[in-house]
Amino acid sequence: MAFVAFGYAPPAPAADYQTAVIAVEQIGEMTTLAGTVVPYKEVNLSAQSPGRVTFISGAEGDSFKKEELLVTIDDDSIQAQRRAALADIASAQAAMQNARVQYSRELISPRQNSISTMPGMGMPSMFDQFFTRGFSDMVGKSDSGVERQADLYSSYNGMNQAQSQLAQAHARLEALDASVRDTRTLAPFEGVITQKLVEEGDTVQPGQSLLKYAYTKYLRLEVEVPVRLVSSIDKGMMLPARLDVRGAEVMARVAQIFPMADTSGHTVTVKLDLPEGTPGGAGMYAEIRVPDLSTSDRSAPIVPTAALVWRGSFPSVFVVDGENISLRLVRLGVNLDDGRMSVLAGLKGGEKVILNPPAGLSSSSAK
Repeated sequence: MAFVAFGYAPPAPAADYQTAVIAVEQIGEMTTLAGTVVPYKEVNLSAQSPGRVTFISGAEGDSFKKEELLVTIDDDSIQAQRRAALADIASAQAAMQNARVQYSRELISPRQNSISTMPGMGMPSMFDQFFTRGFSDMVGKSDSGVERQADLYSSYNGMNQAQSQLAQAHARLEALDASVRDTRTLAPFEGVITQKLVEEGDTVQPGQSLLKYAYTKYLRLEVEVPVRLVSSIDKGMMLPARLDVRGAEVMARVAQIFPMADTSGHTVTVKLDLPEGTPGGAGMYAEIRVPDLSTSDRSAPIVPTAALVWRGSFPSVFVVDGENISLRLVRLGVNLDDGRMSVLAGLKGGEKVILNPPAGLSSSSAK
């Protein structure tokens, strides 16, 4: 990697900036580990209902927005059940209306007080209502009040049963509507199809995989780190990585360290975020260099992180030489967890760097 110094006449004397002298210290070795480029997130979309695949909206590499249709499964049988459920709802609504009418009738005009339409203006029924029932209540043969309450309760219970049947019919319709929605697979987020596992005309069962779908605008590295090296890695740490054997080196940020080690390989899965715009794609081979703090057999310059200026994924520092200031690219090594990092190339011991360089200095120096 070439390191180029860009000369610049600063707007203020070099003595006006806070500086630090680069020291050389013993550091651990860097161990190179193999990893794989993976999407920022990936899902396996599966069938939720049985049927025949009638539509697939694209092929591998096609992009979709959130909630766009991806796959459709035949729903003829569900639609037939839905029509039957609608008929049950209509029947239950009619039964509900009838039950309400019967309850209102019993409330306003009780059956025990009704007079039969008979010749002679219904005299026999009227005589029975005013005399026979009265004497029957007196001698304990009947109780008109109890009969009245029983008739009201029966009508009210019939109305409740009709209401319950209507609710059950609506619940069946809602379940069928959910089944209809399950025949349509929508994009859970903006992304691309990474693998198509079925074709139009295939018959699928619930749980069968349809597509693999991923968000690939941002990429990550997935590395299996030996247990002895995990202690030297912290979330947020910047580590040098290289995509493919001859790819450009970038700085990857540790995004996730799995809490448990694999019992068979005695490694811990670590995921690192790659800078946006990093050339490459999911599935590529990658290498990551991880510090090995168990060794301390070589020395390297140490730079305060406050002196680093990031231009994309490339770190640099402002070096002071007398009254001259130059912007120099550096290659970083181990994060020492005390606000300093080792430098693999670009600096040497005894050089002076500017701490917290102002924005005007940084922008005017980047030519």
